[in-house]
Amino acid sequence: MSLRKIIPATLGAVLLVGGVAVASASTMADSTVIVGGQPMFPSKDIVDNAVNSADHTTLVAAVKAAGLVDTLKTKGPFTVFAPTNEAFAELPAGTVPSLLKPENKAMLTKVLTYHVVPGRLDFAALQKLIVAGHGSATLKTVAGETLTVMMNGPHNIEVADAKGHVAHITTYDVTQSNGVIQVIDKVLLPG
Repeated sequence: MSLRKIIPATLGAVLLVGGVAVASASTMADSTVIVGGQPMFPSKDIVDNAVNSADHTTLVAAVKAAGLVDTLKTKGPFTVFAPTNEAFAELPAGTVPSLLKPENKAMLTKVLTYHVVPGRLDFAALQKLIVAGHGSATLKTVAGETLTVMMNGPHNIEVADAKGHVAHITTYDVTQSNGVIQVIDKVLLPG
């Protein structure tokens, strides 16, 4: 088959950006991303997908302990910056078990909702906000505080919390029926 026949057939699915093939938004919205060894189906909600990820068992346990399951199963849409188990393990010893105690539910809820932003912010939307903000953008979280996003290279977005800790998005645009998950490598902490 000649290139003349291949290129028109694939233009709707793949774009060339700086010489790199990138799936278009319509293709990405329909794709299933593997997170924690399991497929994350765009037809499922945030909770139904997250419970299948081996990399997010701590996050799922925390969401359950905070009583946020029903909230994250609503229509949304939400953007969740989802820390991995490794990110939670980097917190000082005893932090996670302490947060999971019933008497610390308010603090746990604040930490978790600090990772949630109203709306569906995929890579392209985040990048657009960063460019419009001349290098960074401030996002208001469900907890009522802010996160700052900035570019670190052509396809790398960092997320900074109120305390100056910086997380990198390691898996982008995990589409959900009620939003999008951006997998991050650090737990973000409110001010």
